Amino acid sequence: MAITMDEPVTRRDFIHIAATAFTTIGAAAALWPLISQMNPDRSALSLASTELDLAPIQEGQAVTVMWRGKPIFVRHRTADEIQKAKAVPLSDLKDPIARVVDAPDEPATDENRTKAGKEQWLVMIGICTHLGCIPKGQKNGDEKGAYGGWFCPCHGSMYDTAGRIRQGPAPQNLAIPPYAFETDTKIKIG
Repeated sequence: MAITMDEPVTRRDFIHIAATAFTTIGAAAALWPLISQMNPDRSALSLASTELDLAPIQEGQAVTVMWRGKPIFVRHRTADEIQKAKAVPLSDLKDPIARVVDAPDEPATDENRTKAGKEQWLVMIGICTHLGCIPKGQKNGDEKGAYGGWFCPCHGSMYDTAGRIRQGPAPQNLAIPPYAFETDTKIKIG
């Protein structure tokens, strides 16, 4: 029933409009919790990215942070570690692909596994690509393997100072997560 300006608004018209508005608002209020529960909770949102202050990490030191339930290895590499990583020819690598999440098909050179101008910082997902173990080499005194990087004691996989697989059953290099430098001493992972 359409109301025109020629006809007066009756009490019945007002009740129909009010009832329709009340029903619409009630339906929206009833559906809101149902739709809202489909959003990720705060704990999931907090894991979407993580920030790390690099200032306290000394040269030669490594730290482990968690991102999306995975350990992230961050190492402040020495000049010697960088030089060793750059000196390795691609033909010596078991896995020639860099395994960088942002650029998955790049060759596994040290330059492709670090950020330009920030080669001293190596950021990797610290999960062995063989069976999902956590390689040793993050703490002082840990066995770093024959290549000075990381060693997975479960089956003997050895990674170099750029996190590339050099020996053992692991089929791939340690993956590089998406990260960016927000300042010279702060990174955001994810």
